[in-house]
Amino acid sequence: MLAVAGVWMTGATLAQPQLEAGLPAVEQAIALELDARTAAGRSAEAVRAFYEGRGFRPAWLSGERRAELVAAVAGSRADGLEPDDYRVSQLRANASPPVADPATLAAQDLLFTDSLARLIRHLRHGKVDPATLYSIWNFSSAPDALGQALLLQEVVDSASLQAAIGRQAPQLEAYRSLREGLARYRAVENAGGWPRIATGPTLRRGDRGARVTALRARLQASGDLAMTDGGTADRFDDALAAAVTRFQERHGLGADGAVGKGTVDALNVGVAERIAQIRVNLERLRWVAGDFGPDLLLVDIAGFKAELRLADQSVWATRVVVGRPSRETPSLLDSVQHLVLNPKWVVPPTILREDVIPAMRRNPAYLSSHRLRLVDRSGRTVDPSAIDWHSQGGGFPYQVVQSAGADGSLGQIKFALGNRYAIYLHDTPSRSLFKRPSRAYSSGCVRVENPLELAVLLLDDAHHWSAEALRDAIATGRTRTVPVNREIPVMLLYHTAEADASGTVSFRTDIYGRDARVLSALSS
Repeated sequence: MLAVAGVWMTGATLAQPQLEAGLPAVEQAIALELDARTAAGRSAEAVRAFYEGRGFRPAWLSGERRAELVAAVAGSRADGLEPDDYRVSQLRANASPPVADPATLAAQDLLFTDSLARLIRHLRHGKVDPATLYSIWNFSSAPDALGQALLLQEVVDSASLQAAIGRQAPQLEAYRSLREGLARYRAVENAGGWPRIATGPTLRRGDRGARVTALRARLQASGDLAMTDGGTADRFDDALAAAVTRFQERHGLGADGAVGKGTVDALNVGVAERIAQIRVNLERLRWVAGDFGPDLLLVDIAGFKAELRLADQSVWATRVVVGRPSRETPSLLDSVQHLVLNPKWVVPPTILREDVIPAMRRNPAYLSSHRLRLVDRSGRTVDPSAIDWHSQGGGFPYQVVQSAGADGSLGQIKFALGNRYAIYLHDTPSRSLFKRPSRAYSSGCVRVENPLELAVLLLDDAHHWSAEALRDAIATGRTRTVPVNREIPVMLLYHTAEADASGTVSFRTDIYGRDARVLSALSS
């Protein structure tokens, strides 16, 4: 059972209000309105639980508290939310000291409570339910109605309503920085945005002309070049080249200081589009903020990087390769189960169906050329030439296995996770891909550039598992499972915008085309 403001409620159901003869008129009006909502099929259970917990007493008798909520709702735009979602105009129209009529007072009270409940929920968990967008979604969800009612009461009872509402947003440095970035880009938009760069030949140091002048103005508007850099407007000098390089680094482009087609395309994305991209990524952080902890292995899918954080400090980072657009790496909350040294690879069903079987139809030597072998359910090797590959499809009765080895698809170390989708982190013999700025080439798993460093940190056992000890174990060629004896949560996240502590935003290509659906739902 839960107690809210001295009233006990069971967790199983939300009790219907029991109106006593002596219940004051305003409380009766609130209870009757909640009953009418329920009868009409539009009852918000958290709001009902909130009022039941306080005996239907009104929560907004103070004009000052009403004004605080109006200000907080208007300020929700700073979090990338829309004040109209919380009926800001109606709140303003009812912000003056309450009237004496019980029915009017009840309607006003419910208006303010509804708006606050919705704002709290959106700040803490996001406006959009990610489970409606993605079939694979396992991050923590919002609490039930009673949990939301308790939080609502806590906020209402706080000394400063605005401060309490502000604390509902993610208390993450990544969120605060991106929120600051949103303010900076809105300031750019209010100042008129930035100019477009005309198409043409690649611009390099020493070039002159109107396109260089536009480039200089564009980079000054976005803060990549100082407004008073001292250069000649139409000359591509060293300072301008350095600014181009900074811009390219912030946008995940090859940072060569020259302005080719890819850089021009990124420069010509309008400030309104960048604001929308920031809003989408603030929403994504709200979805997952509740699952952040002091120890965390973060995989930034769109940023092609991974970071290990221990005791809230970054201790390791590396480049990664993620799934190509046709084989997306999903956003997941997981944990490291164990490491496998010299892992063998059992080809997953999707790769078997979409890659291996079609390849064998084209080239009967495909398995042997990729050091793959066919085995039956008993583990016995089967001659591939005995199989009619053209008749194979669903329900393939064999496994395709690649034995351990430095040239194997999983390299020398696999980081096993707990999900049922065969998604994990691993080493790879394909080292050249890590040098590319865009690294979406895998079949869904995450290839790690420096796996040995990560293994040492995860095992945290210098006596038994130093880097040298791991190398020695790998050198034996024997497949070995090594347990990770502490809980290390893993977050596979998809973020196309992030900001540093100063609010400088880095943007990434939306490799899986996920931003548009989130923005549509966020703006609806």
